[in-house]
Amino acid sequence: MSDTEKISFNMSVVDLGQVDLLVDQGFYSSRTDFLIAAVRRQIESHSLAVRQAVEQKVMTVGMTILNRKELEKRVAASKPLDIRVVGVLKIDDDVTPALANAAIKSVSVFGKIRAQPEVMSAILFKQKKRD
Repeated sequence: MSDTEKISFNMSVVDLGQVDLLVDQGFYSSRTDFLIAAVRRQIESHSLAVRQAVEQKVMTVGMTILNRKELEKRVAASKPLDIRVVGVLKIDDDVTPALANAAIKSVSVFGKIRAQPEVMSAILFKQKKRD
């Protein structure tokens, strides 16, 4: 399952014209193909910096799924979670706002959070602000 997000941005007509020329010349199949390739090259060129940031902050890269049972264990052990994710944080539908609030100490997600609206409301104030 490929999980994608739609983004949009503005670029100069000259830059866009150059992209269109590269597409026309067969280097890329579309504008989207060009932009995805460019983003991937940039991410690759900064891979060491990303890896170091992940290691320093003890982050999970990819998808983290939290379920009711795991969160109940955290509450029972008095060990709330400091969540740090690069990718997707998914909180299962059976997690209540009260349980999420009790089990989660802080949240830092570079990507997307998927949870019921009530659970999102309960944890959003715990989300760390980015500098």
